[in-house]
Amino acid sequence: MKSWGLLVYVLALSCSIIIVSSSTFLATPFEDDFLQCLHFNSQNFEIEVYRPNDRSYKSILQFSMYNRRFISPTTRKPEFIVVPSHESQVQAVVICSRIHGLQVRVRSGGHDFEGLSYTSHVAFVLIDLVNLRAIDVDVQDNSTWVQAGATLGEVYYRIAEKSRLHGFPAGFCPTVGVGGHFSGGGYGGMMRKHGVAADHIIDARIVNVKGEILDRETMGEDLFWAIRGGGAASFGVILAFKIKLVLVPPIVTVSLVDRALEQHVIQVIHKWQYVASSEVPKELFIQVYAYTVTNNDEDNNNTSTRRGFGRTLQTQFQIMHLGPREELIHLMEEKFPELEIKREDCSEMSWIESAVVFGGFPNTTPLDVLLDRTMQEKFAFKAKSDFVTTSISEVELKLIFEKLLEEENIKVALSPWGGKMNEIPDDEIAFPHRSGNMYLVEYMISWNEKEESTKPSQGLINWIREFHDYISPYVSMNPRAAYLNIRDLDLGHNKANETPTYSEARIWGEKYFKGNFEKLVNVKSEVDPHNFFTNEQSIPPMTIKCKVQ
Repeated sequence: MKSWGLLVYVLALSCSIIIVSSSTFLATPFEDDFLQCLHFNSQNFEIEVYRPNDRSYKSILQFSMYNRRFISPTTRKPEFIVVPSHESQVQAVVICSRIHGLQVRVRSGGHDFEGLSYTSHVAFVLIDLVNLRAIDVDVQDNSTWVQAGATLGEVYYRIAEKSRLHGFPAGFCPTVGVGGHFSGGGYGGMMRKHGVAADHIIDARIVNVKGEILDRETMGEDLFWAIRGGGAASFGVILAFKIKLVLVPPIVTVSLVDRALEQHVIQVIHKWQYVASSEVPKELFIQVYAYTVTNNDEDNNNTSTRRGFGRTLQTQFQIMHLGPREELIHLMEEKFPELEIKREDCSEMSWIESAVVFGGFPNTTPLDVLLDRTMQEKFAFKAKSDFVTTSISEVELKLIFEKLLEEENIKVALSPWGGKMNEIPDDEIAFPHRSGNMYLVEYMISWNEKEESTKPSQGLINWIREFHDYISPYVSMNPRAAYLNIRDLDLGHNKANETPTYSEARIWGEKYFKGNFEKLVNVKSEVDPHNFFTNEQSIPPMTIKCKVQ
């Protein structure tokens, strides 16, 4: 029995039990039918189900809503939230949702930038995988089975429990869920050495449209190819991934170097473009993080402010080197003296300690902070991404930075490609962004949805759309590529209650998947021809290549 007080809801004469949140609300005939369906199709005890009038519904729904933009009362909420504790319960939800005409959304961590893992325009069921987060580390085999509801922080911590010489190349934020992150690609600080997370998936368990559980052998190589970078939500419900671990050195070096705009940052970033992606060894990762800062001193005539907005741009060069400090200092003096890195800027630590630092915590923070699924900060935001394939001149960078100063609460991250990323073919897995890219640009505007802003939220969203248009001459073209895990509904079809056709989906599909889009459509047509697993930017089957007139 759960500690927050649950009412046992027994259906039929069987030992299976459905647990619903304590409430005086009685089930409607439709709800009753759905709950009975779950009962008859589940092989396990105690399915946690929450309905909109239940006492715990709101807290369960909002716990993993990273983007507060979707807390709005106008955002459609799920008819049911199911929190499975066993794989068979996921099977039951898929089967019963099909029978009762409900869509399915699946949430592992809640960092979906457009909320597609927990919102919909039509009636739907939310499967929250928070209780499916087992991690089985096998150091002898250099592998780990990870359930889809685990977070990156939990994965890193459990690996380090078994070995300080093993790690995994995935993202920085410890509260990101494995299910979405891995299936969308998953880049991070070791990608120049080892590639992205999806490159290291060696097996998986997925519930298909029939409610069957498939592994790599039974799903076939085409579907296994698709869920590594193609976004698994279009094809089924990921239960778990088997990942291949990588070896990490006993000592890595981390350096966080802050620079204000007036400290020749534009010239430094111009040089960074060449150095970070091609001129340094694979073991060195240098990410640039920039954000606008409001200058409250009205009498300050600092040249870092532009156009009278009273703002400046602060940057931080976030460096991880898979090796000792002296090696990093030598590399920086030789390849990137413009940054003027000092010995005291560099800290030696274990790889797992670097995961804490890059997770946003001081390096003295205990490692078990990685097990905390509570997000440090939640806010409303709109984000976009671009890939840069040719260097941007100093003059152009200056214009771009001045454009950023038009608004407050802007954040930009520049992540270098190159190294191992240049060695893997675009079609090795569904994740296509390989050779030819210098770096990924992620940019975001945020606001507090609970407070009055200087500009309505729609105005802020419009601003970042304008910025997206503004930088179009400086980023990749034909297609203008984007990263799936920085989901952006502006890129294509976003019509409520309409399934995108093939031609509509191709607009954004080729941005996310480039030449791999057609193969993804073929896989979708084979495994889910009637498009049960669908959302506003899911892969369409060939059966909806055009709309019926």
